[in-house]
Amino acid sequence: MGDDGDRPASGRLRADKRAAIVAGALEVFASDGYVRASIGAIAEASGVSTRTIYKHFADKSALFDAVVAASAGRVAEAEVELVERHLDGVAGAAEIGPALVGFAVAWLRGSAESAAHRALIGQVRAEAAHLGSDVVAAWWAAGPVRVQRALADRLAQWSAAGWLRIDDADRAAVHLGRLVSATPGPPGAAPPDRDAWIVAGVDVFVRGYRA
Repeated sequence: MGDDGDRPASGRLRADKRAAIVAGALEVFASDGYVRASIGAIAEASGVSTRTIYKHFADKSALFDAVVAASAGRVAEAEVELVERHLDGVAGAAEIGPALVGFAVAWLRGSAESAAHRALIGQVRAEAAHLGSDVVAAWWAAGPVRVQRALADRLAQWSAAGWLRIDDADRAAVHLGRLVSATPGPPGAAPPDRDAWIVAGVDVFVRGYRA
C-alpha cells in the first residue's frame, strides 16, 4: 500500500490515517496482546502501510500507549455520560437506590467499544511485566479515575444534602463499583441473574451509607 496520500498539501500528517491506525491497532492488541502483535498485522487491520504507521508513531510501544489512552478516554466519556444521565436527576434519598441500579445496569452492560477496551485492558494486565507500570498508570488516569471522580462527585452531593453519610466520597465510589460488579462465579463471568446481584449490591451500599 502506498503512502502518497499520507500528508495533505500543508505537509501535516493526516488525522484520518492516524485514527485508522489507532482503531486497527486496538483490534490487534486486544486480540493478540502487546508482545505477539506485529506492526504488519496492525497495518493490515488499519488499511495502511507499515511505513505510514512509523510516520505517525516512533515504535510499537508509542503506538500501544496511544491506543490505551485513546480507548480509555472514549470509554470514560461514555461512562461519565451514564453517570450524568442516571444520577443527576436524583431529588431525594428515596430516589438514590433506583438511580444507582439504573446506572449500574447500563454501566455493566457496556457497549461494543467498552467490550473491545476490556479485552485490551485484559492484555495490559496479563503483560504488565513487559509493559511497565507507566502504561497501567496512564490507562488508570485516562479512564477509571475520571469515572470514579464523576461518581464520587454525585455521592458527595448526596451526602451534603443529608441523604447519605459519606466521609470519603472516592472510597465510597470504589465500594459501590465493587458491590454492583460482584458475582458468584469467576472474575468477568456474568451470572444469568446479574440484575438481581446489582440490586443486592446497591441495597448493601445504601444501607451502609444511609444518613
